[in-house]
Amino acid sequence: MTLTGNLLIGRQSLRGTHGTLHAIDAATGTELEPAFGGATPQQLDHACALAWQAFDPYRETAPGRRADFLEAIAANILALGDALVDRCVAESGLPRARIEGERGRTVGQLRLFANMLRQGDFLELRVDPAQPERKPLPRPDLRLRQIPLGPVAVFGASNFPLAFSVAGGDTASALAAGCPVIVKAHPAHPGTSELVGRAIRKAVDDLDLPEGTFSLLFDAGLEIGQGLVADRRIKAVGFTGSRAGGMALMAIAAARAEPIPVYAEMSSVNPVLLFPHALASRAEAIGTAFADSLTLGAGQFCTNPGLVLAVAGDNLDRFLQAASARLATLPAATMLTPGIHRAYCAGVASLAGHAQVQTVARGPAGSATQGQAALFATDAAAFLADPALRHEVFGAAALVVRCRDLAEMRGVIDALEGQLTAALHLDDADHDAARAFLPALERLAGRLLVNGFGTGVEVGHAMVHGGPWPATSDGRSTSVGSLAIARFLRPVCYQDMPAGLLPASLCPDSPQRHSWRVDGKLPGCAG
Repeated sequence: MTLTGNLLIGRQSLRGTHGTLHAIDAATGTELEPAFGGATPQQLDHACALAWQAFDPYRETAPGRRADFLEAIAANILALGDALVDRCVAESGLPRARIEGERGRTVGQLRLFANMLRQGDFLELRVDPAQPERKPLPRPDLRLRQIPLGPVAVFGASNFPLAFSVAGGDTASALAAGCPVIVKAHPAHPGTSELVGRAIRKAVDDLDLPEGTFSLLFDAGLEIGQGLVADRRIKAVGFTGSRAGGMALMAIAAARAEPIPVYAEMSSVNPVLLFPHALASRAEAIGTAFADSLTLGAGQFCTNPGLVLAVAGDNLDRFLQAASARLATLPAATMLTPGIHRAYCAGVASLAGHAQVQTVARGPAGSATQGQAALFATDAAAFLADPALRHEVFGAAALVVRCRDLAEMRGVIDALEGQLTAALHLDDADHDAARAFLPALERLAGRLLVNGFGTGVEVGHAMVHGGPWPATSDGRSTSVGSLAIARFLRPVCYQDMPAGLLPASLCPDSPQRHSWRVDGKLPGCAG
């Protein structure tokens, strides 16, 4: 499939004339063709106008029809075949197997939301029937459903060019909710973005959905992304990226005449807690597995294990020796962009030059575009004294904090900012100690896992990929799993609404009546 470098605005393929950008081959640093035109402010306005025009008709499409739409997108992505995989590998530097797996995840989450739409329970339909004879006052007829917020702006992520990008989780959940979507493509993978964007637009055309249901914009600078968040017709934002980028978008959204929610996933070091009995019984196995997780995808996962906490002693030394030995065998990997590589090298250099930090191990050196893994250590007193040691280094680098005892380890936990994940490595004999940590860890992170690492996020109904600030801008939500749809919905109550004016899902003869919660009771519940 030939790339055009054009914007996709509604049903039009238009050349952006506000600057140009090229994708860079991540492995070689050379420019990839074609040139992509940046959108003009007028083209941004046109995309927003179409999205607003599409909102009311699209939000009232039957859930089953939206399910067909999501499944059509999934099928169209698969139909792109090697053209998509090859371009994505070139633009990201990620290995082919990783991209093929990510494509499967992208398709899988589209289908997950399609299944959810067909079940209908995402609407959370509630009915409190009228009680005209109630004393001292009658009760009105009350009916509730969830409706979509409005057009959503989605920012593609650098580290997941498929699963957190044009047709990724933010787009899939927003479209499932009934929100038109405008995607601002990530500048690191514009070709991948165009291919996926065309797959979505084909599905819009084939199902004869409103023209503004989907648009794709390229930005040669920052102006279009900022303008998208500021536009009055945009009602929510999905973002995965740096803390600085997320906070900038939040500031724009908050300064609007009508502030809007920004669901930003930003910064996390994902602490790993090594409890004493587990460390004593299997330090080597944990150390080897940790090194594998640390270097997965060149460490460019938002759930990468960047911080390890344990009680100092011989068993922790065994862990460090095993992790170091494993790191020595794991080659350096290409990083996503030159900018990310430079930031990683700067972060590693800062740790290596810190007076209270020791360099424990480095992985093999690589080319000028590859990140050399790094493992550092310090003690709890130094870690607590310097907030800079708690900052994320995006890549295959981690800091081990030696604690005097479990009480000091708990003090380190209490000093941390919000996190996406916290991992506990424990044996049965560690349960009492771990139980004492759980309240603090629940306050700290969105996902707690045992005897594993946060890398690898299952797309399912019970998954939470979110956490307290600054892991995300809103720790009450998730960007992965079926609950992600809730970010783009809000409740509306209909009081004493005539049946002829009720939405179909709340009519007395609604086929969805079996899912109503009546007088607070779920279907089939007695009492």
